Amino acid sequence: MIHLDYVSCALTVVSTILVGKRRWEGWMVAGANSVLICFIGLETAQIGFIPANTFCIVLYGLNARNWLRSPPAPPNAH
Repeated sequence: MIHLDYVSCALTVVSTILVGKRRWEGWMVAGANSVLICFIGLETAQIGFIPANTFCIVLYGLNARNWLRSPPAPPNAH
């Protein structure tokens, strides 16, 4: 049996690294993780996870859209 909590942990780490590297894909991985957490909440009857992570899914989608639409930052001149 796959431990979904371990999968969620790995997705959290990967999404955090990607967002830290300013990769929009990090928001998509975070969104997938939130979907997984909603599923875990349903399976374990911890329904409180669902509204919070639904909010996060919307927020991650908006963040990814904004990052894709914004022009790239100019390189730092030193």
